[in-house]
Amino acid sequence: MDEVLLGQILLVPYTFAPMDTVYCDGKEYPILQYQALYSLLGNTFGGNVNTTFCIPNLKGFEPNPGVHYVIAMYGYYPTRS
Repeated sequence: MDEVLLGQILLVPYTFAPMDTVYCDGKEYPILQYQALYSLLGNTFGGNVNTTFCIPNLKGFEPNPGVHYVIAMYGYYPTRS
């Protein structure tokens, strides 16, 4: 996936999450391992303020069966204008 922004949410028609993405399922991740993504999301979607954060849980919000929301765990850091 070329030129994906860190934290970008994509709708994909796969039975797997593409490289450098994970399903938007509300899972908890360690801040130290994903510091850049944490700097964007913070604890907006849950987690422990000191050690973990959660990604959004979009399960059940897919527009069609067989498609899934994923979030980019790595990518270009978005710029502010």
